[in-house]
Amino acid sequence: MLNALHNEALGKLILRLGVGGLILLHGIAKLLNPSSLSWIGDQVARYGLPEFLAYGVLIGEIVAPVMLLLGWHARIAALLITINMVVAIILVHTHELFTLGSSGGWALELQGMFLVGALTIVFTGSGRMAIRPD
Repeated sequence: MLNALHNEALGKLILRLGVGGLILLHGIAKLLNPSSLSWIGDQVARYGLPEFLAYGVLIGEIVAPVMLLLGWHARIAALLITINMVVAIILVHTHELFTLGSSGGWALELQGMFLVGALTIVFTGSGRMAIRPD
């Protein structure tokens, strides 16, 4: 019975769909609310970087998640998402690194799960159920 449940390709597909789909929703929200990109630009500028770098979030939250959903260059897409999450944590969430949320979990558990999920795909690849398996 347990052997019937062992399907590595399906597990990788579910991981790709989960990480890609959930992060894509964050990207769509940014597209629907352009002022959020201005806010990100302000955060980037606080670190002395050019504000146009804020548009990089669209690569990490629109382009890369679509690549993950399709299974096209999934490792590269996951690496882009990993970088996006590291930058988001540095720019916005550094003060929460050692904080618990109101429900008792880590305050950055969502960001942490996105980061760990994407990093897992970087190392494991897309699986067989992909447009371009790697």
